[in-house]
Amino acid sequence: MTDLFSHMSRHGYALVFAFVLAEATGFPVPAALALVAGGAAAGSGTVSLPGIFLTAVVALLIGDTFLFILGRYTGWGLLGVLCRLSVNPESCILRSAESFYKRGKMTLLIAKFIPGINTMAPPLAGSMKMRPWQFLRFDAGGAALYAATYIAVGYVFREFLALITRSFIAASHLVEGVVVVAIVAYVIYRFWLYNKNAMYRIVPRVQVQELAQRLASDETEKPLVVDVRSHSYYDAGATRIKGSVRLEPNNLSEEIKHFSKTRDIYLYCT
Repeated sequence: MTDLFSHMSRHGYALVFAFVLAEATGFPVPAALALVAGGAAAGSGTVSLPGIFLTAVVALLIGDTFLFILGRYTGWGLLGVLCRLSVNPESCILRSAESFYKRGKMTLLIAKFIPGINTMAPPLAGSMKMRPWQFLRFDAGGAALYAATYIAVGYVFREFLALITRSFIAASHLVEGVVVVAIVAYVIYRFWLYNKNAMYRIVPRVQVQELAQRLASDETEKPLVVDVRSHSYYDAGATRIKGSVRLEPNNLSEEIKHFSKTRDIYLYCT
């Protein structure tokens, strides 16, 4: 962190742009810390406050627009890639989709402040075919709010941050040891979570012919086929599997009550 603050005085605009753009495109970098450092640098007069703010907003819009376009043409495939490092990729996607389901386009205004949804919101908006100008309007508002918040923190508390930086320098060896231990502990924790949730990464599937044969058989209780496509992909007039029933995945706890507990249930999604 000490190096970041020292480099900010010399390469403030470039560092803020690089950190913010990297986070906006899905890389795990501390953009918020860079914005705080940029605000502190603006408070000390080494960079321009409006300049560092505009730099951050432009970087966010470039990264978000890039993911929005990719999401528009790749659908949920890109979301799966972005969630690949998550402990549970399916919950990662569903959590982001649920946020859109509840808040709609307003999600873009607060997405940057919510870990796990900040990177997912732009491609999700693209996959849901949100109009480009509508996306840019709301995303620009969210980018401005995000950048202004963290830059303001750095600007207002620059003296406190300078004190912390001097303290880090004075106890550099101790801090480095604590950071190393914290990183090792975090890696072990993530590895433990990954193994713990490994079973949820395997989704049992059925071949089309196998299901078709069961549906055409003389079984007393034939399997139930359920359409669980997201509300943004589902159209009541769209083609779907004959005999299937509709289930809204965001209201699973209520809708599942209406299904038989003795029949086999097969789900299909986007």
